[in-house]
Amino acid sequence: MQIGVFFAERFEEIEAVSPVDILRRAGHEVFTVSVGHSHHVMGSHGFMIKTDYCIDEIHIDNFDMIVLPGGPGHKDLEKCDKLMRKVKKFNDQGKYIAAICAAPTILGRLGILAGKKATCFPGMEAELYDATYTGSEAEIDGNIITGRSAGCAVPFALKIVEALDGIEKAKEAALKIYYDHI
Repeated sequence: MQIGVFFAERFEEIEAVSPVDILRRAGHEVFTVSVGHSHHVMGSHGFMIKTDYCIDEIHIDNFDMIVLPGGPGHKDLEKCDKLMRKVKKFNDQGKYIAAICAAPTILGRLGILAGKKATCFPGMEAELYDATYTGSEAEIDGNIITGRSAGCAVPFALKIVEALDGIEKAKEAALKIYYDHI
């Protein structure tokens, strides 16, 4: 399974790095992708990340899943036309899309969450539009996985593992990091 985690300037560090780390521990091939023209992307708390690729260097269609971190950078993810076209295409194809914190609002504005259960950063639930807001740490509904906030980055990442590989594999991944709330 090939997974692309997309980075924009001012991304929320823990929401981006936790899925990369946990998914790699679970045996998935995870690639970090900058939506800008530089491999170096600055997070919202001053962490500089060097991504594997810039968006123009890869074929997003080769991925099985797209992951969108939150933070103030979610607005720049949404401004990336190439990425938004692929998010829509992934949804149409039933491929997995995961978004955490403010990023699920992108899916709401694209109309992807209509009729689905979803969670997001508290106070932004109106931007999920026709979704049923749950307030859960993480939520799976079909091909969509959403997470609430930075404090829920680990449960969000484990929910992705659960969606891809089942609950037992998610429990194994949790055990690897001594996380016992699954």
